[in-house]
Amino acid sequence: MTATSAAYAAYIVAALLFILSLAGLSKHETAKAGNAYGIAGMAIALAATVAVATEDISIVGLVLLVVAVVIGAAIGIWRARQVEMTGMPELIALLHSFVGLAAVLVGWNGYLSVEGVDPSDGGPLLTGAEAGIHSGEVVVGVFIGAVTFTGSIVAFLKLSARIKSNPLMLPGHNWLNLGALVLFAVLTVVFVIEPNLLVLSVVTALALALGWHLVASIGGGDMPVVVSMLNSYSGWAAAASGFLLGNDLLIITGALVGSSGAYLSYIMCKAMNRSFISVIAGGFGNEGSAAASDVDYGEHTEISAEDTAELLRDAASVVITPGYGMAVAQAQGAVADLTRKLTERGVEVRFGIHPVAGRLPGHMNVLLAEAKVPYDVVLEMDEINDDFASTSVVLVIGANDTVNPAATEDPTSPIAGMPVLTVWEAERVIVFKRSMNTGYAGVQNPLFFRDNSRMLFGDARERVEDILRAL
Repeated sequence: MTATSAAYAAYIVAALLFILSLAGLSKHETAKAGNAYGIAGMAIALAATVAVATEDISIVGLVLLVVAVVIGAAIGIWRARQVEMTGMPELIALLHSFVGLAAVLVGWNGYLSVEGVDPSDGGPLLTGAEAGIHSGEVVVGVFIGAVTFTGSIVAFLKLSARIKSNPLMLPGHNWLNLGALVLFAVLTVVFVIEPNLLVLSVVTALALALGWHLVASIGGGDMPVVVSMLNSYSGWAAAASGFLLGNDLLIITGALVGSSGAYLSYIMCKAMNRSFISVIAGGFGNEGSAAASDVDYGEHTEISAEDTAELLRDAASVVITPGYGMAVAQAQGAVADLTRKLTERGVEVRFGIHPVAGRLPGHMNVLLAEAKVPYDVVLEMDEINDDFASTSVVLVIGANDTVNPAATEDPTSPIAGMPVLTVWEAERVIVFKRSMNTGYAGVQNPLFFRDNSRMLFGDARERVEDILRAL
């Protein structure tokens, strides 16, 4: 068996492992195995790719390839070990940008090695329909990759608070997006008919600008959906590169990532009552509204950790709704200890997880799983919302926008219509926050001022540990 034949067999095995990985990641109980399947599939794919490369490139090229793999692996391991869970969303956005940039480079290489060959050097390598198909693959791959690249950079900057999370609303921004897409369609036809460097350069610049504008036009409250959407874009970019490189595994892998990311984005849009088309089109149809509110909700009421412990001691049922603040404080371990302590006392403890809690799909679920919180007490929003009215105490730990009643009560709010955890229906609500600042969407939360709400200020982990000591 030749190295190429063995590589194709390895690609089939890797593709099956990637499918098993996606299936495993769909459930808490099998997520760890799913991750292992994905790692194994990628290791096999890399080994097979290097093996095939040995037949087609020189010793110098092979050495450069191995060096690139080693350097990339070293950087990946270093960043994975260093990054905190709070930094995971922006790291993933940054990784998506690398996929997009790789697709752009592959597309340009495809042009330079086929359409860009000088006639004096033998002319184009492809003719007729094949040449047209290749040119179409080049321009589409470059466009998707460039949009993914700059869009992911903007998502990284917003998630890491390097730029404001508020949506950028340029005059006629919807028409700018539509005009860019129409111009891309025209340029694609021109490039397929007569491939040239100028048209490809214009397409690249257009796509880079469009990617930046698409994500910049989306507000911070929708950034978890944007991360999922960019994940889908990176998959399609990888698939486009697969067509250009003639790599079946890259096509399969890209299609899996692209389709699963698109479906996840759709599910999250449904959960947030957002238009799927609006989000992927950069806020199309959303003219924006003021993020800040001048409404005077009155005065908030504070509570101590000792008094909170007293409430929990007498409670029949407790629901904990975590958010990004829990991740920042790294309070998941203390929260797990509190859960076990209350359960030993006969208190029913459950968790309510909003689909976009944190800044990444599944963010809170991962944190709680790491802290050994039992899977069966971690419930999704639709499973827990009907139970708040009969709940003794709700602990809101670092959550803000996902528990904001303005989403259901104020039609002028920027988060109006977004389904939220109806924690205010409980007998008592304790909100863990560092200050009275607004959440990531920049919207004030009237929950903090309600008669049945109390504010427990300070670092979430320290306050939970204070409660444990008081218990």
